[in-house]
Amino acid sequence: MRVVVGSRGSKLALAQTNWVISKLKSKNPNVDFELKIIKTKGDKIQHISLDKIGGKGLFVKEIEQQLLDGDIDMAVHSMKDMPAQVPEGLKFSHIPKREEYRDVIVLKEGYTCLKDLPKGAKIGTGSKRRKYQILRYRPDLNVVSIRGNIDTRIKKIKEQDLDGVILAAAGINRLNIQETIKNKIYYLSTDIVLPAPAQGALAIEVRENNKEIEAMLKDIQHKETEIQIKAERAFLEAIDGSCHIPVGALCSVKDESIKLDALFGTEDGQALVRKSLSGKAKDARKIGFELAEIISKEL
Repeated sequence: MRVVVGSRGSKLALAQTNWVISKLKSKNPNVDFELKIIKTKGDKIQHISLDKIGGKGLFVKEIEQQLLDGDIDMAVHSMKDMPAQVPEGLKFSHIPKREEYRDVIVLKEGYTCLKDLPKGAKIGTGSKRRKYQILRYRPDLNVVSIRGNIDTRIKKIKEQDLDGVILAAAGINRLNIQETIKNKIYYLSTDIVLPAPAQGALAIEVRENNKEIEAMLKDIQHKETEIQIKAERAFLEAIDGSCHIPVGALCSVKDESIKLDALFGTEDGQALVRKSLSGKAKDARKIGFELAEIISKEL
């Protein structure tokens, strides 16, 4: 049996996809897994900020089309890049264990934590969610817009004389570059910066009714991650979030209970509302929708 797996061509996308393939190979040694790299609009346009060229679908549309056309059998994405709605005929399959969900600041040499940064320090990020939350904690910072892959963003510390850049910890961990970055990596508390919904989780997209592929993917399923993602993406779906607007969500699971923390704001960051809601794990989606309604009423 041959299974073609679609992926973007960035270092991070390939690391994620190869991780999934290696997990599946270990359980299915007789299956021939083939990697197919697909270039997306988001990969082709690197010089314009995401909110000006179309938002979340930028990194997935071309891949989803090949899945619908039958050119690939499944696709591996970062779940946080996925729009709230999946195209008709496609679905997310079982979700593997989530990586670290927090954001980090990769700091210029000489700094060790957020408090070290002087007044007016220049911080790079392409995310309004990160920008407005960090400014709420440190309104004196100068937050500038940057784009590019992880390596490119880290290089911009020197190239653009930045004092730090904010990145997802998951990407740094998946690329295993912690030791090669001489700069200090400072983990941002979720009290300061709430992560994007589903940050650190992978989305494995398949055609509906492809039972053979689904059965294979069940071997790498992580149930706690699936509960978290249900709640976080339900919030994203109900709040109608996009790259244009700051949206954050993080679900914690304890036994049969969950707590969902979420954040939503206006496009200019003038209003930023953060609330939490607890309930039963089996009601994860319902809690996501309910919290979205509560937050919407406050904006």
